[in-house]
Amino acid sequence: METEAIVLTKIGPASDAFERKTVHLPALGSDEVCIESEAFGLNYADVMARHGLYKEAPPLPCVLGYELVGIVTNVGENVSQDWIGKRVLAFARFGGYARKVHTKEKAIVDIQDIPTEVAMSLSTQGVTAYYMSDVVSPIRKNQHVLIHAAAGGVGSLLIQLAKRKGAIVYAKIGSEDKRELAHQLGAEYVVNYRTSNYEEELLKLLGSHRLSASFNPVAGDTTKKDLSLLGPNGRLFLFGGSQMVGGKYGLFSKLNFIVKMGVLLPIGLMMQSKSIIGVNMLKIADEYPEIIADCMKEILDLYRKNEIRTYVGGIFYVQQMSEAHALLESGKSMGKITVKWD
Repeated sequence: METEAIVLTKIGPASDAFERKTVHLPALGSDEVCIESEAFGLNYADVMARHGLYKEAPPLPCVLGYELVGIVTNVGENVSQDWIGKRVLAFARFGGYARKVHTKEKAIVDIQDIPTEVAMSLSTQGVTAYYMSDVVSPIRKNQHVLIHAAAGGVGSLLIQLAKRKGAIVYAKIGSEDKRELAHQLGAEYVVNYRTSNYEEELLKLLGSHRLSASFNPVAGDTTKKDLSLLGPNGRLFLFGGSQMVGGKYGLFSKLNFIVKMGVLLPIGLMMQSKSIIGVNMLKIADEYPEIIADCMKEILDLYRKNEIRTYVGGIFYVQQMSEAHALLESGKSMGKITVKWD
């Protein structure tokens, strides 16, 4: 089967990295469904892949994309025919930037009439946030929690999930236009790291307290800073490495990124009762797809109960793919960016 797709053809800036092409889809697996996509979402891992910094990405040329919304048009022999015709939110192990996508039955959920951009906000980013806040090491009442990139897709949901648990939230932002959103979502304290030293500001705000958790998609030198801010039972969630993007010196920039993270000794973490939790949802999906499915159902249920809300950061069409990618990379976006097929 052939389908139209937005293909990553070269490493580099968004302006000339993509081409709209026809690609070949492999045969539908016995446990898979075929989805006619109406839209797909962007994630920062896509930006890293475009810069050649995400080793999990397929070799070029390739079709990126972890998530889509669309109609099930066909199913494998071991999948119920009842799925045909249903509108679903789906995860894909890459390939999401295509008009037709094959993915596992366990990776889809019926969303009925939930708006496309809302469903997209709750997919990869919603599942990542819920997995960290409620599954792997749940937030508890009165814990002090730092959320980096607090106005982004994951961050905006983490604020709400943390407040739902009764935590005290410190939101880290990179521009003043994001401050009001962070407060609206529930953050008690908002720190702009571009206008102040966030480590120093947090020490003042925390007073005699220390952080119980930091949710960090940045890494680099923020790793050591966050570890110093953690108290006993403190957890540092590392779920990205955005500080690596933008390095001008190739391998030397990558080595500098690693050096900035510092040397971590397990014995030191044990003695201080601190933890570092690495989160790569692609790996979780490979080994435990049922966890992904459960998280997706739970986050959608919270939305339906009006316990969380989404923030739409931008709606683009496939002709505007370069602009959408560039906006996400710029750090100026808020919430989720969705790309629709024409």
